Amino acid sequence: MTVRRIDHVQLAMPAGQEEAARAFYQGLLGLNEVEKPSHLAARGGCWFEADGVKVHLGVDPDFRPAKKAHPGFVVDDLSDVCATLEAAGFRAVSDQPLDGYVRKYVNDPFGNRIELMQVLAD
Repeated sequence: MTVRRIDHVQLAMPAGQEEAARAFYQGLLGLNEVEKPSHLAARGGCWFEADGVKVHLGVDPDFRPAKKAHPGFVVDDLSDVCATLEAAGFRAVSDQPLDGYVRKYVNDPFGNRIELMQVLAD
């Protein structure tokens, strides 16, 4: 048995905050919302996809943000993405260098940590 790939990343969110999720993941990060299967839609939350990236936001009644664990999203233009996020009130912060990348962290509207990475040109 071999793990082949990650299908999606699941992040938790508080109940009733789907519009905030849409504004951040779709409006700012450019991921497209996809319809959840009807038997799962009743639970709340949102699903987003773009270019092989899948993010599922699920409602957790005992929600606590993921402050350390996080997805790492590769972006084309880190400066542009961070400028867009900062203009919307989301602060992007630098961290330790990582060979081959320039990267920053941002918290989604619920406090979940998101890593944004741009591949450095050779």
